[in-house]
Formats: sequence, structure tokens, C-alpha cells
Amino acid sequence: MTSLESKALETGQLVASMLELPQAAAAGIHEHERRSVAFCADEAKFQASVVRMLEQPGQPVFGDETGDQAHQRFSQAIDSVIERYPQGNLAVVTHGTVLSLFVSRAVRIEPIPLWKRLGLPSFVALQLPDSGLLEIVESVSEAH
Repeated sequence: MTSLESKALETGQLVASMLELPQAAAAGIHEHERRSVAFCADEAKFQASVVRMLEQPGQPVFGDETGDQAHQRFSQAIDSVIERYPQGNLAVVTHGTVLSLFVSRAVRIEPIPLWKRLGLPSFVALQLPDSGLLEIVESVSEAH
């Protein structure tokens, strides 16, 4: 399952092929909404904005939705995906900020260190149904 964004769709095709899983896209699995924020070429400034949003998830400090709103949207989308595919393995291709919000709450870890660990591409493996943390792979090149 991937978000509808082109980079996620492309990554999803690769992951689905490697894992021999079907691929589909789903609404709600996209990144934290920040369309109203102009592109920021200053990486330090961008990272500071994301950190502020992760520190204050209930406040509208960066983008078009709060961290709490992004988490709620993403969690509902994940629940729908699990209902749709209740058997077997499930891979969800998404984006770092919303993934950090979701995983940090599912396994009770701090979101900022998790977000900072995630390279491109990276992944987090969770055990269902209890969302137990199996593995954080900071860079796919480090995995096998």
C-alpha cells in the first residue's frame, strides 16, 4: 500500500516486486499536509520546522494540519488498509514525518529521534495486531 504521491508509488512498485506483494495506493497515507508552506531550500530551517511540529503536535505550527491531525488521518487510513488486507504481510510506503508520528505513538518512543534516524529510503517493521516494534532500518542499503 502506498500514498498517492509519485515518489511513494515508485518506491511501492519496487517494494511490492521485491516482496512479491500486490501493490495498491490508498488515500490518507500521505505526508503531513504542508502545501501552503513554500519550498524551503534551507535544510536546517526545514528541519527546525518539522521538529517544532513534532514537539507541539496539537498546535498548528507548520503546514496545513497539526501533528495530531496528521496522526489521526494516517491511523485511520492504516486501520482501513488492515481491514482490507487482514491476512499475510503488509507493506505501507509512506513519508518520514507522518511515519514518525504514527510509529512513535504505536510503540511509545520519541518521534524526533526516530524522524532524524530515517534516511531515504528507510523502513520500520511493526508486528500486528499489537504494533510491536520489530526493526528500524535507517537506510535500505544497510538492510542485507
